[in-house]
Amino acid sequence: MEQSQSEEDTQWEEELGVPSFKDEFIQKYFAGRDALIHEEDKQRSDRIFRENLSPIAEEACAIVDQIRFEEQQTLWTREFEDSLQEAEGDVYPGMMFSLAKERMEKSKLWKIIRRMPKGALLHCHLPAMVDLDWLFEEAFNTKGIHIKASGPLATAGDRDKVRFEFKYTGKPTPQDAANVWSESYQPDTLIPITTAANNFPDGGKEGFMKWVKDRCTITPDESVKHHYGLNDVWKKFTSTFLILGSLTHYEPIFRKFLRQMFKSLLDDGIRWVDLRSAFVEPYRKLGAEEDEEGYFEFFRVFEEELENFKASEEGKGFWGARFIWTTLRFLDKKSVIDHIHLLLDLKEQYPHLIAGYDLVGQEDTGHPLSTHLPSLLYLKKLSAETSLNIPFFFHAGETLGTGTPTDHNLFDAILLGTRRIGHGFSLHKHPLLITMVKEKRILIESCPISNEVLRLTASILSHPLPALLAAGVPCALSNDDPAILGHGTSGSSHDFWQALQGWESLGLAGLGSLAENSVRWAAFEDQGNAEWVRDVKMGAVGKGVRARRMREWAVEWEEFCLWVVRTYGADEDFEGEGDEAGEG
Repeated sequence: MEQSQSEEDTQWEEELGVPSFKDEFIQKYFAGRDALIHEEDKQRSDRIFRENLSPIAEEACAIVDQIRFEEQQTLWTREFEDSLQEAEGDVYPGMMFSLAKERMEKSKLWKIIRRMPKGALLHCHLPAMVDLDWLFEEAFNTKGIHIKASGPLATAGDRDKVRFEFKYTGKPTPQDAANVWSESYQPDTLIPITTAANNFPDGGKEGFMKWVKDRCTITPDESVKHHYGLNDVWKKFTSTFLILGSLTHYEPIFRKFLRQMFKSLLDDGIRWVDLRSAFVEPYRKLGAEEDEEGYFEFFRVFEEELENFKASEEGKGFWGARFIWTTLRFLDKKSVIDHIHLLLDLKEQYPHLIAGYDLVGQEDTGHPLSTHLPSLLYLKKLSAETSLNIPFFFHAGETLGTGTPTDHNLFDAILLGTRRIGHGFSLHKHPLLITMVKEKRILIESCPISNEVLRLTASILSHPLPALLAAGVPCALSNDDPAILGHGTSGSSHDFWQALQGWESLGLAGLGSLAENSVRWAAFEDQGNAEWVRDVKMGAVGKGVRARRMREWAVEWEEFCLWVVRTYGADEDFEGEGDEAGEG
């Protein structure tokens, strides 16, 4: 009788004295190994959330694990084409975002993530929260919108580099206005947007729209050129804000943009947003030629549109929004102080709309937090004297460096009492700071796709967030600048999807914990430091707005998990009503 392969293996193993997997000490090794893994898992920041999953949630997590595994074996292989655009090189889960996006949005897992309640969006920048196709069509539909440039846009090279922006003017423009695409164009001459588009030398209006979008985004081609380095991509990145702000800060477009953004967020399962904006682009009222009332008018309009949306049928269930006032870190001291004075004036009139303060801009080019220490302490002093609550929510550690001034922003952010840290990309290199962040209950606002597109990490697979989660650091996922980074939406589903498919240790339960954290650390209202820490610690069992929101999110989470079980539990190939609901 012919022996089976396993029997043959057993025979030669016994002859040579090679241990078998059935041997007692081999079994003890694996038991010890499992115990060690379990011991490490006890330190995870999502441990308590995992341990308290309901039976329905546990089942939903298991179903999502199975779907994830199946799609790894099918969708994320060369064999699965389904008319999707062919990517260069290998196809694998966790590949670069710009190469993965099309496949991602065809997946069953995408439908699930789109449906997931994501709580609060804690890190995003207002000008980059707009749907670009909608924005530029709106520009064509708005009277008085012009284009101007700092020089001729005559060649392809000029059109790639020369600064341009949009501008509203109520004054009539001559029909024979200069041609910005000509060498004879005089800098800053206003040209109606329709005239500029029709005269675009490479495809008329259609070509113009593509060109403007390319100038306002990190293109897929640019996002994968990591060998060009961070400074190269940041030059393009910062240039986009001037263009976008020049359109979004005109009242008629601003009002529509806000409604569009709020709806997009709510459709993506986001009920609250802490917005950041640098407040450097003038705000223009309807019909006004110049900036007359500035940001007092900006906040008045913002509040009006926010309340109108919340009161509408389509805005039902949206909790609201606040601003983290941001100053560009490269400004001189006088300009920073002027910004602080404006902030205090606005905070006095709109205390419910301004949550805190931050400094923004590329950290690696200089002006770390330490250089602004006198100004920051001055803000603390004035805040205390006026009883205006303006805590810090600092960007810090958005760098590849170790021991650099940029890296040391993490030390200053913590010492200055920041309540959250934007990005914290280099935090995993600092075991002492990790301990301090945990003790002080500081949340990391992690933006994986932003970190990849801005060349801090090659893909989601090498992102440091799993290391922070394993070390017990509280974190939440955010989208940072979705319009510029290529998301195509204001929501966070792409970041959630990338994390779920890219990190084996996360799973749906891990995503749920990250979403819950976003609600726990959202800046819903003004609070002193002691009250803030107490409420964050108490969570859903406490009192007040934060606890109520956490309980509301918990109900949503259970309903979502039940939907996963009902839709995908019995038949994972179900393509009926549940899948369609998942698109919402």
